[in-house]
This record gives sequence, C-alpha cells and structure tokens, in this order.
Amino acid sequence: MASAPVRVRFCPSPTGNPHVGLVRTALFNWAYARHTGGSLVLRIEDTDAARDSEESYVQLLDALRWLGLDWDEGPEVGGPHAPYRQSQRMDLYRDVAEKLQAAGHAYRCYCTTEELDARRDAARAAGRPSGYDGHCRDLSAEQRAAYEAEGRGSIVRFRMPDEPITFTDLVRGELTFTPENVPDYGIVRANGAPLYTLVNPVDDALMGITHVLRGEDLLSSTPRQVALYQALIELDLASEVPSFGHLPYVMGEGNKKLSKRDPQSSLNLYRERGFLPEGLLNYLSLLGWSLSADRDIFSMDEMVAAFDIADVNGNPARFDLKKAEAINADHIRMLDPKAFADACAPWLKAPHAPWAPENFDPAAFDALAPLAQTRVTVLSDITANVDFLFLDEPVEDEASWAKAMKPGADALLTTARAKIAEAEWTAGSLKNAVLAAGEEHGLKLGKAQAPVRVATTGRTVGLPLFESLELLGRDRTLARIDAALAKLGA
Repeated sequence: MASAPVRVRFCPSPTGNPHVGLVRTALFNWAYARHTGGSLVLRIEDTDAARDSEESYVQLLDALRWLGLDWDEGPEVGGPHAPYRQSQRMDLYRDVAEKLQAAGHAYRCYCTTEELDARRDAARAAGRPSGYDGHCRDLSAEQRAAYEAEGRGSIVRFRMPDEPITFTDLVRGELTFTPENVPDYGIVRANGAPLYTLVNPVDDALMGITHVLRGEDLLSSTPRQVALYQALIELDLASEVPSFGHLPYVMGEGNKKLSKRDPQSSLNLYRERGFLPEGLLNYLSLLGWSLSADRDIFSMDEMVAAFDIADVNGNPARFDLKKAEAINADHIRMLDPKAFADACAPWLKAPHAPWAPENFDPAAFDALAPLAQTRVTVLSDITANVDFLFLDEPVEDEASWAKAMKPGADALLTTARAKIAEAEWTAGSLKNAVLAAGEEHGLKLGKAQAPVRVATTGRTVGLPLFESLELLGRDRTLARIDAALAKLGA
C-alpha cells in the first residue's frame, strides 16, 4: 500500500446545508491528496431518497467550489469509475450482494423486528452482548423455504469472521475488535435497497481508495468494513484493505459533539457573514492538526506542504467561534487593497447595503477601504463601518447617543463646529480643530471627539474619525453637527 498512489475520497450525503464538521473532513482529505500528489475522489452518497435532495446536492458542490476544495474525480469532472453518485450505481450493488451470498460471505435473515427485540432484551438481561445472535446464519434450505412459505421478508446480512479484527488506525494506532462486539450486520434491506454498510466499502474497493479519512463517529463500523474488504479481495473485487484514519470529534457548547442542529455548525452562516474561504479553512484545519506549536495563521499552500495524517491529534477539538473570527480577521488584513475591496463588493449593494444604490460612491469607498480593512472581522462588518458615508443621515444608535451626548455635549459640539468650519479640510487640520475645542472645555481628544463622531457617523465606534470627516465633506459634516445640536436643543 505504501507504494501505491494515494487515493482518498470525500463522500457526503446531500441532506440539508453543509456543516463545518463535514468541511473539516473534506479539507483533511483534500490536503492529504495534494500533499502526497495523490487523487481526491468526490462521491455522492445519495441512496436515501427520503432525506436526499437535488437542492442539497447543488449546495454541496457550490460550497466546495467556494472553499476552493477541488476534486480529481467525481461529479462535473468525471473519471474512470463513473458514475460518482450512488443512486446511479444500484445494479452494481445488487451484483456484489449476490456474489457475496453465493460465496457464503452473506446470507438471508428472516428474523422479524419483534423477534430481534425480544432476543436482544433477553441477552441484555443475561448480561450478554445484545447484537445480532446469528439465528439465521446457518439455516438449511428447508428452513429457508419454510420461512419463505410463511411470507416472511428477509434482509441480507454479512457474515463476520469468528476471530478478532485488528487494524492500525493512522490517528489512533492499533485497534482490535472481538467477534462478540461486532456481530453479523445487514447490507441489503428487505425491499432490496442496499445499505450504507455495503455501498460505502464496495465503492471504496472498486474505486481503488487507498486511505479512508473520516470522522471518529464512524470508527465502530470500521471492523465490519475491514471484514467486507477481505471478502471482496477473495472475490477479486478489491486488491487491498485501505488504511483508515479517524478524525477527532469537533465539540460544541456544553462538551457535546457539534451537530448539524447547532447554529454555529452551518457553513452557510459563515458565507453569509463574510468569512473568507481561506480564513475559515485555516481555522478548521486547527481542529485536530497544527502547522506548528507557535503558528496559527497560514495559507492553504502552506498547509498542503506540511499536512500528514500521522500528525492529526486524536483528542476531541473544540469549536471556538471567537478564534475562528480572529483568524478570519487576520486573513482579511493580508489581502491586498484591491482584493479586499473586491471581496466587500457583495455587501456594498442590495440586499446587504442599507443605502440607496445611487448614493454609493466607488471612489469614496476605495479611499476608505484601507481604513476599514484593519478593523473588520468578517466582510459583512463593512456596511456598519462605511454606511455614514453613503446614507443621507447617520444611523441612529440610541446607546451611542446616550453614551456620547452627556451634559455639556452641546457646548462642546458648538465650539467644535465653529473650529471645524474654519479648518482646512484635511484629516490633520480637523483633528487639531477638535483637539482645540476639547481644550477649551477641559477635555482630552478622546472625550472631545466622541460627540462629533456620534453626530456625524451615528456610532461611538468606527473608522478613524478625521479621515472619515475628510471624505464626508465640509457641508455634510456641518449639517450633521447642526442636526445633532438641534436634537440636543442647543
């Protein structure tokens, strides 16, 4: 296996919106394929007609493209093992299931749900493992015929070997599962539909997958798949058992595994807020792996150059939204000014922008963008930073007004207005004007500029005030201060 070209796969189900745990799995597979010069196969596991949807399928491919996680084989790309949607491979699964039965690796099970439940309850009461007890494992032809004469339906079960299953996990080391803990399991439903337990390893085998990198929640199914691989090798349908690496859980609030139901798990949330793909991927890569002990910020090229599945930490990783935001902010800072302005574009027009389209001045934004770039955490922050420039009136933020317009604010604003009106219209001169006004009222610059900022921009926090006023212009600045003074009753 060591000499074979690496072939990994990412095989999501198109159910609902993509979530960050799924993206982390895709990222690690992609990075390992790119690091080793191998191939990434994208395979869509869409055999559950009740839950899968075409809308989710389209969203999934769109999300991967947005993230920049390209694939070498799969939908829209093709490849030698097409089709890459399991719903289009049903004949193949039926054929493999028949071959497994013919070779004695699988058998028909006629047990009803009620019978299975009763035997499980009895096993638990007796302190024995409560998995399937092999009741139909060795039925005679006569017994099978009798069950069928009763009109019983049957599923197909895979016959697990009677000895322990041992394999070396690329993340967790050598693992052994004993027979009593891995009973025979279903691979085909009574209606003939194949189960995940069959289609997933069959596709991996037929597509020549060498490394299966997936979530820890699937670890318990691995001994079953190892045994099925060995049966497929006997049938000349596989060459070798792939290497398995199980990625650590991603934990959310309350020490619980992050689930699709958790709001912060939705990839769409991060796209809508304006995370950069490289910022989000940088953070997700840290959920179980690191480039070095003292470095959290890096490019995807740097990750690819360094990534090895052997370096993944098996301990659960906690999803920290604040850290994700901080890392994204660092990636925003690293953009060149034009790239930053281009990235902000979707938030500068409807439906995101709160101003009328005709009020937007691209030249004014370009001048303001470098100031904003150092302050935004996500791209959607841009509107609150620059809206003062494109709205007819500043945003009315009651908390900011109450904080800045304390007693005496009217007197300070009156003095500041007079000095601003006489100043040369440059950021430096405007700063000196407000500084002088503050000195007349016994205030330092920080206190003196707060009422001016709220009067002209609507908020106590924002971009550098005097550069903002320079772009806002003399007439609009003075008019907004006048409006604030009127509101104060001055």
